[in-house]
Amino acid sequence: MQASPHCHANVSQPSSEESTSGADIISTVEFNHTGELLATGDKGGRVVIFQREPESKNDPYNQGEYNVYSTFQSHEPEFDYLKSLEIEEKINKIKWLPQQNAAHALLSTNDKTIKLWKITERDKKPEGYNLKDEEGKLKDLCTVTSLQVPVLKPTDLMVEVTPRKIFANGHTYHVNSISVNSDCETYMSADDLRINLWHLAITDRSFNIVDIKPANMEDLTEVITASEFHPHHCNLFVYSSSKGSLRLCDMRASALCDKHFKLFEEPEDPSSRSFFSEIISSVSDVKFSHSGRYMLARDYLTVKVWDLNMETRPVEIYQVHDYLRSKLCSLYENDCIFDKFECAWNGSDSVIMTGAYNNFFRMFDRNTKRDVTLEASRESSKPRAVLKPRRVCVGGKRRKDDISVDSLDFTKKILHTAWHPTENIIAIAATNNLYIFQDKMNSEMH
Repeated sequence: MQASPHCHANVSQPSSEESTSGADIISTVEFNHTGELLATGDKGGRVVIFQREPESKNDPYNQGEYNVYSTFQSHEPEFDYLKSLEIEEKINKIKWLPQQNAAHALLSTNDKTIKLWKITERDKKPEGYNLKDEEGKLKDLCTVTSLQVPVLKPTDLMVEVTPRKIFANGHTYHVNSISVNSDCETYMSADDLRINLWHLAITDRSFNIVDIKPANMEDLTEVITASEFHPHHCNLFVYSSSKGSLRLCDMRASALCDKHFKLFEEPEDPSSRSFFSEIISSVSDVKFSHSGRYMLARDYLTVKVWDLNMETRPVEIYQVHDYLRSKLCSLYENDCIFDKFECAWNGSDSVIMTGAYNNFFRMFDRNTKRDVTLEASRESSKPRAVLKPRRVCVGGKRRKDDISVDSLDFTKKILHTAWHPTENIIAIAATNNLYIFQDKMNSEMH
C-alpha cells in the first residue's frame, strides 16, 4: 500500500509547545460530497474551508492542490447562567449538505448549538444605483433628476459566509455527532443520552427520536457515543454506545426509537475480562459504508466491520495498535484511554483508515488483508515524497527503522481523518496541522 503526499496545508503553526493545547487544535475534518471542498473545525470555534485548485494543463500529473478558500468564526464561547457552566466554542462536528445550487451549505456544532452556514461566491458588483451614491448612502431625492439602469461590473472574487439558521436549545448534554439524512430535508444530532431529529427549515423545535436517560441517573449504565443516518434509506440510522454495541433503528416502526430494530454486539470473552474491558470496548465512531451494506465501528484498540445482515459478530476485525494492551494501566493514568479515534472508508469501501499515536495512522485493505502504518510529519509532507511504512516493535530485537513501543509519543495523536469520496486523497488532522496526502501512482490503494 503506497501513498504519496500531494500537498501539506498548515492550518496554523504554534509558536511554542503550550500553544498547541489551545485554539488551533483541529477538532474535525470533513470533505464535501464532490471532494472539491474540505472543511476543518478547531478548538477556537473557527471553520477553515479549503478548495481544490483546477488541474494544471502544463502538468496533467499534478492534481490540483487544496488552498484556503474561506475562514470564519462559527462559534463563540458562551456561559450558561442557569447552570453556571461555560460552553466551549470548540467545533465538535461539521457536515456538508448536498449541493442544491451554486451555493454550498454546511452544519457546524459545538457542545450545544448547531448552525447552518451558506457559502457563496460573488465576482460581480452592481453599479449605477438611482437612489444611492458610490458609498451606498441614500441620496437626497431632490437631486435625483434622471433614472438609469444599474449594471453588474466584474470585481475581485469574494467568498461570503452567512449564518442561515441557528438550532439551539435542543440538547442538555454535549452534542457528539450530527448526520444529514438522505432526504436532504432533515438531520439528526446526538448527545450522551438523546438523539434529536431536526428539519433544516425549522429551528425552534426538534423531535426526540432516542432517549436512553433513566428515571434515576444512578441507574445509568451507558451513553451514546456516535450516530449516523444510512446513506440510502432515510428511515434507518445507527447509534453506538460506550458499552461497545451498535443499535440500528427504523423510524417507520415508531416515533420514539427506544426499541432498536437490530442490535450488533459481540459476546464478551470472560477469560480476557479486565478492569479496562468496558473502557476499551466503548465505540468512539461509527460509519456506514458508501454501499450501505456495512458499518465500521472504532473502539480503543480495534476497528470492526459489521454486516447489516449479521448481528452476532463482526465480519472483520482489524487490530489498530495491539501493542498497547500491556500499556493500558499507564494510558488510563494519563487519560489517553478515553481518546476518541474516528474511522473512514475509501470511496469503494475496500480500504479502511483510522488514527493512532505518535502521529501514525493505519490503513487496512479489506481484499488483500494487508495493512500499513504511515506517519503524518513535516518530513513526509514534502512535495513528491513517498510515505514510508512504519513499524512498532514490542520485544528487544528490532530493525533499523522500527520504533519501540516505549518511545511512542502519546501527545501526538491522529483522532480526526477524512477520505475523499471518490479519489485516493486523505486528510489527516495532527494536532494543529492538516496534512493532505494523495496516491498518485494508482487509482486504487494497494
